[in-house]
Amino acid sequence: MEATITLEYGNAEIADAVANAVSPDNFKTPLGLSIKTVSEGSRVLTEVEAEGKLSTFIATIDDLLFCVSTAEKTLRTLSKARL
Repeated sequence: MEATITLEYGNAEIADAVANAVSPDNFKTPLGLSIKTVSEGSRVLTEVEAEGKLSTFIATIDDLLFCVSTAEKTLRTLSKARL
């Protein structure tokens, strides 16, 4: 199973920050699972490949999106603190 997730942001700085926040997942994956996240301009692209159970594939995407959401909330909080 494969999926490509594309997220659009207002600028490249935000996209870089989000990609860097979730990029540790690129290295810590069990056998049969591959996750690669990169930023390209104002977009974050994540490719997920999984062999095996559909539930593992869905859980991986769910975990990724939760981590992205946490990174976005942190960036918003930091942005408000700078005002």
